[in-house]
This record gives sequence, C-alpha cells and structure tokens, in this order.
Amino acid sequence: MSLKIFLSGEIHTDWRNEIISGCVEQGLDISFFSAVTDHAASDDCGPSILGAEGEKFWHDNKSAKLNAIRIRNGISKADIVVVRFGDKYKQWNAAFDAGYSIALGKSLIVIHSDEHQHALKEVDAAALAVCRNPNQVVKIIKYIEDNFKLAMNGFKELQELYDYLNSIQNHYDIIKSNPNDNNNHLS
Repeated sequence: MSLKIFLSGEIHTDWRNEIISGCVEQGLDISFFSAVTDHAASDDCGPSILGAEGEKFWHDNKSAKLNAIRIRNGISKADIVVVRFGDKYKQWNAAFDAGYSIALGKSLIVIHSDEHQHALKEVDAAALAVCRNPNQVVKIIKYIEDNFKLAMNGFKELQELYDYLNSIQNHYDIIKSNPNDNNNHLS
C-alpha cells in the first residue's frame, strides 16, 4: 500500500522534510505531494506566466488561481492531508486547504502550537488528529500503515478460508445433484 499524503500550510520552516525523512527512516511506503514552497515563486507565478498586472490584487489573484490548480489536484488525490499552521504568520490559505480537505472527505491531520488552539478550534474539531510537531505525524502515519498491513494479511487469510469453504460447497452441490454417483466426491 502506498499512502498519498498532501502537505499544506506554513512554508517558513523545514516541517515537510521532517515528516518525509521520518517516514523514510521508518521504511514507510508513502507518496508525498505539496504546494509550491518557494514563497517568491508562489507569489509571482501568475504575472510571470500570464503577464504583469498594474494592481497588486490582480497580481495576487492570478498567482492564487495558478497555485490552486496544484493544490486542489494534490488534495483531491490524497488519502491524508496534513496542514501545518506556523507561529510567524496568519495562514489563511492553510485554513482554506483544511476546509477544502474536509469538504472532500479527506482525512485531515493538523499541526500547530498551543498558542493557536483557540483560533483553530473549528479546524481542530474537524481534524482526525491535532499534533504539536512533525514527529507525531510520522508516528500516526506509521501506525496507519503498520495496521493496514496487518489488516491486509488478515484479509488474505479470510479470503483463503472463504475460497476453501466455497470449494467444499461446490463439492457438496455436485454430490447432492448426483446422489447415485459414488465417484463425485473424489473430484
């Protein structure tokens, strides 16, 4: 199984690499996606590609729409969305990504400090886990993947039992349909 995880939110610290490297160290089979984390590239992609704007609103609007293509695509493909709210800036885009994830029925994990608990109480209420640091996210991902493997192994055993019982039922049906043929039970 390869979980697909979208990493969203704060771009001023190394939290994404902490999660990715933590999962690699644990040997987890995870595919990660993310928004553009180069702040200048993200802010200026619209005018750089589609042409300059005279007003800052339209400059930002173009860039936001181009970035939304990547973000919406990544969130929609994800099994789990992790959103980090940093301490330095208000991340309205992170709150939007969290809400969008919930609207799509995605499993949401949020990371933030205690300082933002009250401001993010509605986001926290919708999240399936609220973490204080990236290491907690790695532990959650490991727990999910390890237990998925156990469940799949159990499912395989159940499938084998089902197939065996099904073969007995088929033999029984053959014998029942031809009660005078003594050799049917040998096939």
